[in-house]
This record gives sequence, C-alpha cells and structure tokens, in this order.
Amino acid sequence: MSTNDSGRERELQSALESKMAENRSIADNFQIENGVTIVTTEQKSAFDKNMVDIKEIKSLISGLQDLRSVEDWASQPAADSVAAYAAAGLSTASSYRGKSLGDLFLNSPEFKALQNGKAGANMVAPFELTTSNVGAFSRKSADDIYSAMPTGDIATGFGTIERDSMVTPPTRTRRVRDLFPARTTTAAVIEYFRMLGFTTPETTAVNAASSVAQRDGSDFALKPQSSFQFEGHQAPIRTLAHWEAAHRNVLADEPQLRSIIDNELLYGLRLQEDFQILNGDGNGENLLGILNTSGVQTYDHTAGTVLASDNYGDAIRRAATLAFLAYYEPSGVVVHPNDWEAMELTKNDQGSYLMAVSMQVGAEARIWRMPVIDTPAIDQGTALVGAFGTGAQIYDREQASIRISEQHSDFFVRNAIVVLAEERLALAVKRPESFVKVTLSVSV
Repeated sequence: MSTNDSGRERELQSALESKMAENRSIADNFQIENGVTIVTTEQKSAFDKNMVDIKEIKSLISGLQDLRSVEDWASQPAADSVAAYAAAGLSTASSYRGKSLGDLFLNSPEFKALQNGKAGANMVAPFELTTSNVGAFSRKSADDIYSAMPTGDIATGFGTIERDSMVTPPTRTRRVRDLFPARTTTAAVIEYFRMLGFTTPETTAVNAASSVAQRDGSDFALKPQSSFQFEGHQAPIRTLAHWEAAHRNVLADEPQLRSIIDNELLYGLRLQEDFQILNGDGNGENLLGILNTSGVQTYDHTAGTVLASDNYGDAIRRAATLAFLAYYEPSGVVVHPNDWEAMELTKNDQGSYLMAVSMQVGAEARIWRMPVIDTPAIDQGTALVGAFGTGAQIYDREQASIRISEQHSDFFVRNAIVVLAEERLALAVKRPESFVKVTLSVSV
C-alpha cells in the first residue's frame, strides 16, 4: 500500500475514534428515571447521524485494508501450483508450463498412436478431456464449490443478501403548529385573563372614549368612563402519547426498523397535536381547541346575505375583515386540502386561474397575504382565519421525546421492549374574537 493510503487509513481511524467518542458522550447524557431511559429528539438525531458516519468510515477502512491485501498478493512472484499440475496429470511444473489444450492433445498417447498418419486416419481410441490429462478444467464434480451447492431448509445458496430499504408513508409537511411561535413553560397549569373589550357602565358600547370640553356650564366637564372586563381562565398541561411494542432482537438486527418506529411515533404525535389545537373539546385530558372556544367569530359563506358571486377566496377575505374589525391582524388560514384545491382552481370569466399569477415555484402558499396551512386536521367545508400566536398561544412543557423500557407487564422475561413517544403542552386562547370560523358551501 502506498504512503498516501496509509496516511488516509490513519485519518479515517482518527475520525472513527472521534465519532465514537461523541456518541459515548451523548449516551452518557441519557436520563434514566425509574429504570426508563429518556432520549430527547435532539439527542436521538445526533446519535443516529454519528452512527451513520461511523458505519461509513468503518466501511472505508475495511476497503483500504482489503486493497492492501490484494496489492500485497499481486506483488508476490508467481509460484508453481503442485496441485494444478497433479490435476493436469503432469509430473513437473516444467512439463506443463506454456502448454495449451492443443499441446496436450499432440502429446497424448491417442495422437501418438497414429504414428504421424502411418496407422491410418482414425485413432485407435478417441481423445477425451479427463482428469488424467487436463484435470477438472471443463467439468464440475460433486465436490466442486459453486453457488447452488448448499442444501437445507433455509440456506439456498452462497452470496450475500441485499435488503432494500423500506418505503415509509409520506408525512404531512404543513402543520397548524407552524403558525404559532415557540414558547416553553415549567408550570403544570397556565392561568391567564381574557379581555372582553371596553364597556361603559350604562351601555354596551365598545369604547367610551370621546372628546371632552374643559367646562360643562359652571363645572369642569366630566370625562366618560370605560371599564375593562376580564375573565380568568386556566389552560392545564395535557399529555399526548402512544407506544409500540417490539422484540429486542428485531430492533438489534434491524436498525432501520427501530428508526422507522421512532419517527412514526413522533409523527403520530404531531398529527394528534394539530387535531387537538383545532378541534379539542376540553373534556377529560383534551385541549380546548380554537374552534370550540366560546367567543370565536363566525362567517357563513352559505348564508343568504352573501353575494351569489362570492367564491371561497371571497369568503376568506370577508372573514379576515372580521378579525381586522376586532383590531387584530390575521396571521394565517387553516383549510382542508379539498377546499384549498377549490380556491387554487378558481378561474375568471376568461378561464384564467385567479391565484396562479401570484404562485411561484417553491413559494409559500398564501391567500390575501396570509400563509395557508392545508391539512385534513380540519373538516372539509370549514376554515379558520385568525391571529395565531397573538390571540392564542401554545406552551410546551415537554417537547416530543422517545423513551424505551422493558418494565411493562411480562416484557422483561419475553425479551420485549416498549417504545413510547410523549409530549406535554397547553393551549390558551386569550382573544377568541381574533379568530373567525368560516363555513364554506359544498360547491363554489
């Protein structure tokens, strides 16, 4: 092997040791609570990435070592094979060196029996390729080693098996959660006040502020009074979780299967999270979703007062106006994929798509300057327009994580483990009037 190859192998060995040290450090930081190993998403991602690098570096080192073995073998002088000569029926190496099958034929007893044609044109016996003259050059015996040789119920032949990667289901790329800014908490319950607006003692006017003269007759003018109205509410931390059981040996033998289980469990939490943010009924351990919060405004696209020419896009814009009139700027729209399709396919009288002119390759989906989340988490025929992150807030108590344990039922004696995905969060809808629930018609 060349000096460069040796240096490269040392570099790879150093890189391998570095990656292994990183993973050992990550593993040392795993938390163990009550016999359960807790691994965060960030730790798992870093650990898995290092393992991929470790396997790749190990493969490269093995390849360089194999190359060195081949080069050492090729640099050795050619040696005579006694076994080959014996199989060819030759006594010494010199008697075989340089001889082809034609040479062997000319030196065979059968050809020599012709006596250069004196014995006639026909051989006394035909010349056959047997182990006595050319050995096993052209025939396979029962003792030869070949690919189909192994017998048994399972092993059907030599050669390694290449197992193609599993194809996992596609994931939902846009989430309702994406409309909210991240915020964490260490509390078990979030208490907040919901401001209901300005009212005067005598009327239900929105705001009593007005221009006031300095004097009212002989007295100083009396200023009008507005009262702030608040309601106290609580948003308890709720837990979203699910698990899968697997045999320890299966996950040890199939690392890819372990990764798929982890990712699918985490993805399942995200799907439930979107559903709870929108549709949670607040009962039991459910979040109180935005659509089920009292005080949320509504706009009915099917009402008789709506212009007959209004389409889905018009309904979204009119709902946004209601949020503006509540003094909140809407920051997002949530619609069902079928309803979003109807909006994007809306045409004018000339057959041109109304939204196509503002859509570019890779551009964010938007309507009326607001980002759009199209998701099956909301029912078809319903849309939500609102000030996400201002009128409502998500609090992360514990971000989604994977935990592994064998302390479940009789899993320990069955060599089985539980893979658990769990997260804890709360949702507080502080200003319901900043959201508008839109009812869309069956057809545009």
